[in-house]
Amino acid sequence: MKILVANLGSTSLKYRLFDCGNGQERLLTRGGFERVADYAQAIDSCLRQLLEGGWIQSEKDLAAVGFKPILARGITGCVPLDQKVLAAMEACNQIAPAHNPPYVNGVRLFAQRMPSTPLVGLFETAFYQWAPETAMRYAVPEAWYQQGVRRWGYHGASHKYIAERSAELMGREDVAQRARQLYVDDGKSPVRAPDFRVISCHLGGSSSITGILNGVGVGNSMGMSPQSGLPQNNRVGDFDSFALPFMMRATGLTLDEAERVLCRESGLKALSGGANDMRDIMVQAAKGDSRAQLAMGVLVHQARHWIGAYFLQLNGIDALVFTGGIAENSSEIRQEICRNLDQLGILLDPAVNAASHGQEVQIGSPASRVRIQVIPANEELVIAREVRRYLQKDHAAGAAQAPVQNRL
Repeated sequence: MKILVANLGSTSLKYRLFDCGNGQERLLTRGGFERVADYAQAIDSCLRQLLEGGWIQSEKDLAAVGFKPILARGITGCVPLDQKVLAAMEACNQIAPAHNPPYVNGVRLFAQRMPSTPLVGLFETAFYQWAPETAMRYAVPEAWYQQGVRRWGYHGASHKYIAERSAELMGREDVAQRARQLYVDDGKSPVRAPDFRVISCHLGGSSSITGILNGVGVGNSMGMSPQSGLPQNNRVGDFDSFALPFMMRATGLTLDEAERVLCRESGLKALSGGANDMRDIMVQAAKGDSRAQLAMGVLVHQARHWIGAYFLQLNGIDALVFTGGIAENSSEIRQEICRNLDQLGILLDPAVNAASHGQEVQIGSPASRVRIQVIPANEELVIAREVRRYLQKDHAAGAAQAPVQNRL
């Protein structure tokens, strides 16, 4: 069973092809395109690379194309991306303006190009379906809540992989199995005592921190929108709601102008004075640039804030995990996040940490009560797994006996 996982950006298309047949999970090939001006052409190029590389003999070899959409009104989990779901995504375009429009456009183009291939999405919000309501509610009128004004949480596929892999590395196969089966058994499968507690730090161009109890997400630093939580590369992060009307009245900004500033000119970009890539910011900071140093410091401060929140919520942790481009590759950021946390049982091994760049490794000191682990992100594998389960469930229910037609 070959599943193509497509990651859609506003100007990019990245893909991975997995073979998920006969109980195996093999990554066959990967690729991508940047600065995409014509998405239909990029999709054609993707399929041509798979054909010319001999990875597929025809498009019929693809059991499905999997996606990781962000948010849809009233819909979460792993679902077919049909017209109803795409309309529900479009209803949330203003909440996720950098994510939903390119995803909806890309899925429609895939449907036009591959009308008989199932298109299945694992929503980023799915991992938080079982988080306690007290962790996900805002103190707003009930009518607002009914309109979807609540914490949703994102990076679900990334944090779900951390839930699985961290449990495997620490010999908790019962927790790993629960995490793998999460969307099948609604998070209710039992685990052996004691509880297994993890804080997962996904730090990259987009960052979030999640608390995980026995393989299930109990909350996420992002709230209603991907603009919240930690400062993102060019998105604001957490922000006092009354600051927006204040600035609009004080400066005459329109709502559209304010939205553009918060989504495109804020975050690390605003703090650093123009750079939104942490690699560039760190180079500038090393040269003594005070604004670059401020950007790094704010990211670290916010990360520690959320780590502290989930440490208290979980009553301690068994593992602190770093994942995502920044967290996997920046030993300096990891060092600053873990600095002076010895009273919490968090102690880095400085030499191992400094030597670790992008590989899976345990970077904690032997004296650390908490396992400190770097685990490279693998969202695409989680998507491939869940798409396979969806197809198998759909087939078992007898719904897949006729060819699927994407009529969008």
